[in-house]
Amino acid sequence: VQLQASGGGLVQAGGSLRLSCAVSGSIFTFNIMEWFRQAPGKEREMVAQITNDGKTVYADSAKGRFTISRANAKNTVLLQMNSLRPEDTGVYYCRYLGGGAYWGKGTLVTVSS
Repeated sequence: VQLQASGGGLVQAGGSLRLSCAVSGSIFTFNIMEWFRQAPGKEREMVAQITNDGKTVYADSAKGRFTISRANAKNTVLLQMNSLRPEDTGVYYCRYLGGGAYWGKGTLVTVSS
């Protein structure tokens, strides 16, 4: 299983970004896809999660601002991030759970104040 993440960048506080993560390879029907964030000097934390049947879970910091969804026959996971804050800055990683745990390379999000 391979994951390819994209969509990071530099944005001003209050702005929006959309991250995308495409999964390829042997994909299980029952799976979970997640976005994690690792801020400078901090541990990696889960931001949002979506199951194969569309159930979602969000970190408290993401509720009301971020939306996780699937596209492209559910093999792509999107993270729409609105009302971004400087504390959202970090490297964002996608993770696929299905027959194992697989990580994509991170994409950097920088939110300037």
